[in-house]
Amino acid sequence: MSSISKELKKQGKKIGLVPTMGYLHQGHLSLVEIAKKNVDIVVVSIFVNPTQFGPNEDFQKYPRDFDRDCELLKPYNVDYIFYPSIDDIYPKNFSTYVEETEISQVLEGKYRPTHFKGVTTIVNILFNIVKPDIAVFGQKDAQQLAIISKMVKDLMMNIEIIPAPIVRENDGLAMSSRNVYLSAEERNDALVLFKSLSYAKDLIVKGERNCDVIRNKGMEILTSVSTSNPDYFEIVEAESFKFIDRLENGKKYYLLAACRIGSTRLIDNFLINL
Repeated sequence: MSSISKELKKQGKKIGLVPTMGYLHQGHLSLVEIAKKNVDIVVVSIFVNPTQFGPNEDFQKYPRDFDRDCELLKPYNVDYIFYPSIDDIYPKNFSTYVEETEISQVLEGKYRPTHFKGVTTIVNILFNIVKPDIAVFGQKDAQQLAIISKMVKDLMMNIEIIPAPIVRENDGLAMSSRNVYLSAEERNDALVLFKSLSYAKDLIVKGERNCDVIRNKGMEILTSVSTSNPDYFEIVEAESFKFIDRLENGKKYYLLAACRIGSTRLIDNFLINL
């Protein structure tokens, strides 16, 4: 992959990377579409990254189906699928990690303490191998997107990060590879994430600016089904992920929800432009 990228660069080709953990859905495919509009060559990486899973998380059972992924990518005519093994990426005696130290400490970073160090490390490795000019990341993982954008800026990487909007099912549920874990009842209950965010957004549209009021209402809805075990319902400044007390016009914020439905942990968010 590294040699191919080097050769493509010599030819003056612009390369776009879409990093994924596989088990692709329409959300991932929308990232591919965005990449294709911006570059000459599209590389989709498929790698279930062990370093971003905590000790009690779902690394072993995370859904994998490489043949299915290849079939889904066929109509998009991607130029390369990069499918390395764990040993390719983390050879014996691997001991160097990349870590963002501010945005990564809250919310997902609090509930999954080693997660973002694994994310920033693998993204660096992929950037170094593929040498992309642009990389497309989904807004569904809003905190990840903010951390990677900060990392690229802080480490002066000459890569443009393009955010892609969340792709949803018809009833509003954000598409996720983990949705396959949900039973029929849990799939229905999982809509509380979308409902809580929608309700909070409506409050803001109607003029509510007190973040405690918005948080409390969001959490009320998040806990309204028996299978739900929420981690947080939060409002943060979109770029810094700082917590705030009051919303101000002219700024961007994220409404963020994280919740276990049964044993499946789901996240969702809305980007709010005031």
